[in-house]
Amino acid sequence: MFDFFKTMFKEKTAIDYSQLKKRGAQIIDVRTPGEYSAGHIKGSVNIPLNNLAAHLPKISHSKPVITCCASGMRSASARQILMSKGFEEVYNGGPWRVLEHKLDA
Repeated sequence: MFDFFKTMFKEKTAIDYSQLKKRGAQIIDVRTPGEYSAGHIKGSVNIPLNNLAAHLPKISHSKPVITCCASGMRSASARQILMSKGFEEVYNGGPWRVLEHKLDA
């Protein structure tokens, strides 16, 4: 019973995004094309959230995936979609501007 509570309230381990990048992580920016063209992470791929399901073949199952957007809400939804489609190593990178700094850390 105590293990249940430990699991329920355990702290999340910090994600080393720079290490994921070194491992070849795919960065999927799920903002609109207009938002993406106004600024984005170099090397990221723009697949708007509402088009994600149609573009799954473009995303490798063998590499980590990091999703990002403007605030972290759409990227959280994208993570859930990818996980439900069988992707195993998917991370919500949150806001792209914050993630950009974490990738260079």
